[in-house]
Amino acid sequence: MRSLPRRLTDAGTLAAYRLGWGAVRRMPEGLAYRAFDGLADLTVARGGARALRANYARVRPDLAGDELDALTRAGMRAYLRYYCEAFRLPELGPEELAARVRPEGDGPVREVLDAGGSLVCFLGHLGNWDLAGAWASVHLAPVTTVAERLEPEEVFEEFLAFREGLGMTILPLTGGPAVFPALREAARRPGLIPLLADRDLTHHGVTVDLCGRPARMAPGPAALALAERRPLVPVSIRHERRGRGWGIVITFHPAVAVPSTGATREKVLAMTQQCADALGAAVRSHPADWHMLQRVFLEDLDEERLARAGVGR
Repeated sequence: MRSLPRRLTDAGTLAAYRLGWGAVRRMPEGLAYRAFDGLADLTVARGGARALRANYARVRPDLAGDELDALTRAGMRAYLRYYCEAFRLPELGPEELAARVRPEGDGPVREVLDAGGSLVCFLGHLGNWDLAGAWASVHLAPVTTVAERLEPEEVFEEFLAFREGLGMTILPLTGGPAVFPALREAARRPGLIPLLADRDLTHHGVTVDLCGRPARMAPGPAALALAERRPLVPVSIRHERRGRGWGIVITFHPAVAVPSTGATREKVLAMTQQCADALGAAVRSHPADWHMLQRVFLEDLDEERLARAGVGR
């Protein structure tokens, strides 16, 4: 049973999301973008982007002071742009989706799909992955993916219905049937399986080098690709200007090489590192499009654990 204060907080969160879905899609697009930019700037000014700023400091150690602050504002704007666009996504038809998305390197991917195969895609928190998923569902292949269970439960159900309404098949990470067997079944059908993996949600992650620093990432995409002998393709997404609005570029990087020797765990680590290399290059080129608001680098995770334990107080 949830306490009364918790129920009131949850109700407020749900009301805010429903307001977004209802009101933002009715606003002129330019006005909606400006409103979310203002909200992003206010969030940064009030100190609500500390983890984002810390992540940028790790991947861009050459920046400090005003330059790092400017990147943090741009990153928070990109993060809230994702929500602005997500709220408006149900209004976009096939032609509008095509007009907002520019794929790169999709030739090899289409060859696999045309042959009746499937691909596992390693994604980071870059650009707008919901727009990418909606476009892929209409213009590329069926999409099956995993969603983190949000709180309150009502918000998760709203997002689940929203993403399924875009044509995607969504598997809850927790609170439902085992995810990995369901993903293996999906991999045996034609389609795409894009998985956000630049953050370890299960505490079974692997340590990789990301932009020269150790970070924790999810091994699931590599493990799935190995188990079903499917290609593992790193995918990066970035925003680009389209007239007065925005679109995205989806870059399908070359499929990673599968090691010929070694135990399964070693192969998974090697394949995940290749994905981290592709992600790291994309982050360095377009850092503001990586809106990671949680800690992923080991140095920051260790500091967080010590703070929770009360060490140093």
